[in-house]
Amino acid sequence: MHVRWIAALGFVLIFPAATWAQTPMQEVDVLVYGGTPAGIAAALAAASDGRGVLLVEPTKRIGGLTTCGLSHPDFRTFEALNGTYRELTRRVERYYRQTYGDDSPQVTDCLHGTHAEPGVNLLVFEQMLAEQSRIRVLREYRLVAGNTIEANSFPAVKSVTLADPSGKRSEMAARMFIDASYEGDLLAAAGAKFRVGREARGEYDESLAPDDADGQLQAYNFRLCATRRAENRARVAAPAGYRRDDYLGVLPLLANGSIKSVFGYPSACLYKAQIPRLPNDKVDINDVSRGLVRLSLPGENLAWPEGDASTRQRIFDEHLRWNVGLLYFLQTDEAVPEKFAAEARQWGWCADEFSDSDHLPPQLYVREARRMRGMTVFTEHDTDPAPDDARSVLHRDAIAMGDYGPNCHGTAHEGSRFGGRHTGEFYKAVAPYQVPYGVIVPSDVTNLLVPVACSASHVGFCALRLEPIWTSLGQAAGHAAGLAIEAGNRVAEVPVAALQRRLHATGSATIYFSDLLPGDDDFAAAQWWGTAGGFHGLAATPKKPGQRGKNIVGQYYEAFPDHAAQLEMVLDAALAARWQKLAAELQLSHDKLPAIDGRLTRGQWLRAAWKLRGT
Repeated sequence: MHVRWIAALGFVLIFPAATWAQTPMQEVDVLVYGGTPAGIAAALAAASDGRGVLLVEPTKRIGGLTTCGLSHPDFRTFEALNGTYRELTRRVERYYRQTYGDDSPQVTDCLHGTHAEPGVNLLVFEQMLAEQSRIRVLREYRLVAGNTIEANSFPAVKSVTLADPSGKRSEMAARMFIDASYEGDLLAAAGAKFRVGREARGEYDESLAPDDADGQLQAYNFRLCATRRAENRARVAAPAGYRRDDYLGVLPLLANGSIKSVFGYPSACLYKAQIPRLPNDKVDINDVSRGLVRLSLPGENLAWPEGDASTRQRIFDEHLRWNVGLLYFLQTDEAVPEKFAAEARQWGWCADEFSDSDHLPPQLYVREARRMRGMTVFTEHDTDPAPDDARSVLHRDAIAMGDYGPNCHGTAHEGSRFGGRHTGEFYKAVAPYQVPYGVIVPSDVTNLLVPVACSASHVGFCALRLEPIWTSLGQAAGHAAGLAIEAGNRVAEVPVAALQRRLHATGSATIYFSDLLPGDDDFAAAQWWGTAGGFHGLAATPKKPGQRGKNIVGQYYEAFPDHAAQLEMVLDAALAARWQKLAAELQLSHDKLPAIDGRLTRGQWLRAAWKLRGT
């Protein structure tokens, strides 16, 4: 017999995916729309809390950009990786070890599991979901409508209407909804407030914002997966609508030496071949930041966020034509100097990737679309240093952290596509920063959480729009949904301290430490105390804001300096006084804390304080 999750009864009875559309109404505890890494993390977290979850992905392929070409992820230090994203990397590394051997080049090239072939990331995500029997996955089901009701004077989502590839519609009900789509389609259907475009500099006093508000968006492009390995090299074909004349403008740049190579890093090239390379001689190809010729097309994507399926397909096709057509031109056109043509012909798409989409990624890199207006708006200031501090501003209600910094590939373009320049482009070095809970909570819908199209200014969003951070926000959303169901509360009423405890217990970080990682004995205690403010003020702001450690390779660095807990150090009198004051604020029993005797270490004191929580 096929039966379904019935939340009120608290047990799981499962339909095969094919039967969902055959029943008038389905109901689950948590419905997650968008099989992005954030959506997968949300589903896993909610399921681990005992909730029945339906994960709905509108395409054939789960994993978002992490399985669609973005294999060179955006983080600065390995110490920043935590939670579900860190688990992904650990499993990826284990896959390469088991498949090729501990001493294989594939293990070296995967860079501790952070750099995987798209198909390997997909395999690992599929395995992670398959291990959770409480999760059902629906692929190729597109959101048509959100159906809301009034609940205790607040709007709530009752159900969503989904359409399968044939157009047949099904209605799915849930107690909690999570919008993990890049576009924020569910939040819009639910009637939550959102914004598209850039705020004026004066609105949040952001140095990177434009003088006046406008509708510009960060540009999109494809993250292509390419190789020079002959036995796995698929031919580059002319894309639909290819026009030779579109690419003639590159010829003067090749002739005058402005472009040194077709593929390169990080500049003076046409295709950024990210370093380090991926296992099995594959390369993640991206837009060349501040380059003379760009894969990204600012302005061409303006209709994407609120566009219907046909509008998005048109924009998808235009980006594909430009990104692929340029390489086809360089490989085949007789006007291209042989030096560049010969180099271009060495490259092709990976024959063992994306076999059902001509070896090209089936998803466009949507860097920014809708942005929710939630309980908290994350801005550039949330990445700034705390006063006279090496650490960024403190958020005691943090549910995630990041270490990359605000970065934007441009929002408009001046001049020709050959030799012109993107405007609205910026890259700012900052110290690791925290992300408050209110960033994923709508101000106007009671049972919806939004970890991807989250609440931020344009500049603030440019610090959050990275898959490791989105994955952390997704994990937090999944646990928050579970807590809201447990207590029968609105998502705005979820006790953040309880959410943080759940996150810390599962290896998810809310503040950055260079010397205490998930799995360490003191990880949860240090996360609790650090998020309360215990490790702020230990070092002054460096002369160079956002000072990083020594470069490892490409965009990856050793740990940020002055971000260590150093629990082995003796607790000096000045810090002891600060910690005792904080302990009083947190209502810890002062008489049960250890005496400061000149020998007591930070770790010994912290472990004693950790035991007093809730007493």
